[in-house]
Amino acid sequence: MNQDKLYQHNNKQRWKFFLFLFAALIAAASLLYTNYLVKSLSKSERTKAEVWAMSTRSIMTMPDLDDQFISYVYAVRDSLSIPAIITDSKGNIIFWRDLDPTKTNIKDQIDSANNSLEYDPVYFEKQLAKMKRNHAPIALPLDTGETWSVYYLDSLALRQLRVFPYLQLSLITIFLIIAYTVFNSIKKSEQNLVWVGMAKEAAHQLGTPISSLMGWLELVRSKFNAEDDSSLNEMERDVKRLEAVADRFSKIGSIPSLTNHVVYRVIYDYVQYFKVRTSEKITFEITGDKTVEAKINIPLFDWIIENLLKNAVNAIESEGKITINIIDNIAKEEIFIDISDTGKGIPKSNFDAIFQPGFTTRKRGWGLGLSLTKRMVDYHQGQILVRESELGKGTTFRIILKSNLRYEPTQV
Repeated sequence: MNQDKLYQHNNKQRWKFFLFLFAALIAAASLLYTNYLVKSLSKSERTKAEVWAMSTRSIMTMPDLDDQFISYVYAVRDSLSIPAIITDSKGNIIFWRDLDPTKTNIKDQIDSANNSLEYDPVYFEKQLAKMKRNHAPIALPLDTGETWSVYYLDSLALRQLRVFPYLQLSLITIFLIIAYTVFNSIKKSEQNLVWVGMAKEAAHQLGTPISSLMGWLELVRSKFNAEDDSSLNEMERDVKRLEAVADRFSKIGSIPSLTNHVVYRVIYDYVQYFKVRTSEKITFEITGDKTVEAKINIPLFDWIIENLLKNAVNAIESEGKITINIIDNIAKEEIFIDISDTGKGIPKSNFDAIFQPGFTTRKRGWGLGLSLTKRMVDYHQGQILVRESELGKGTTFRIILKSNLRYEPTQV
C-alpha cells in the first residue's frame, strides 16, 4: 500500500478506536457514579432498617411505655417503606412489613396472649430466602439474652436505580446502532450510485473502440488471407475479452442473470485463457469436485476468478504455484472454492481491510480489485474471505456459494 493510502486507512482505524474508547469511558463513568449512589442509598436504607427494627423491638418488648413516647416510636416504625421480616433466634417469623397483603392473612400480628401470627408460609419462605440473599441480617439483641434477626429488601427506588444505567445504556446503544445502520445505508447507496455511474460510463466508452477493433481484425484477415493465423486468433480472443469486460461493467447496478453451470468447467475455461498470458514460471492446478453445480453469471464469475488470480500472480512475484480446489460441502449444501498461492502472504491485521475500497499493498494500485470481487460474490449470494495466510508462504482465499443440482461427471 502506498504511504498516503496507508496513512488514511490507519488514521480511520485510529479514529474508530478513539471514538469507541470515548464511548466506553462514558459508559464506565455512568456505571461507576450510579454504583456510588446505590452504595450510599443502600447504607441509608440499612440504617433505616436498623431504626425500624429497634422501634419494633421497643413496641413488642416494652408495653408499659409512655403513650406519647409510644406514638413517637410508632411514627418512627411506620416511616420505613422497605419490605422487612423479623425472626426470633429459632428462625420463626415474628413481624414483617410492606409485604404482599394478600399473602398475609393476619388476625392480629401481635397477639399478647399466645404471640401467634397467621400468614402464607410458602410466600414468606420465598421472601425470607430472597432477603437473606440480598443483605446480611441485622442482629437485634434482647434483654432476655435472645437475639432477633432483621432481614430486608432494597426499596423499589433503589432496585430501579440499580437497573437504570444498564437500561439507559442499552437504549442509547440501540439508538446508535439504528442511526449507524441508517447513515451507513445512505452512504452505501451514494457509493453505489457512483459505482454504477462510473461502470456504465466505462462500458459505454469501451463499446466503440472494441467494435472498431473487431472490424480491423476482419479487414486484416481478408486483406492478407490470414483466416487461421494464430496471432490474429489470440488478438480476437483478447478483443472478445474486452467485450466481456465491457459487458461486466454494464451489468453493475442491475440484477444479474444466474444460471446453472458446472463450477469446475467455468473455472477451467477461464484458467486456460488466463495462464497463457502469465509467466511460465507460475503453474496452475485445479483440483476437487468436477460435478457440483451452482447458479452463476459467467462474465461476473470470471471477473471474480480473474481478480483473485491476478492478486495471486502479483503476490508470487517470480516463481510459484496457484491451486484452485473445489469442495462440495454436502452437509450445508455449499461449495467452497479455495484459491491458494505461494506468494508473500497477508498480515492477519489486514484480513478484513483488504476488501475495503482503496486498500492496496501495491504502490500503483487503486485498491478496487478485491472490493469489486466481494461485490461480484455478493451478486452470487455468496461470501468471500481469507481462509488462511502466512507471511512468506502464501494465502488462501475462500469463495462460498450455494450448491445446486448435481449431474454425472463430464470430461473436461
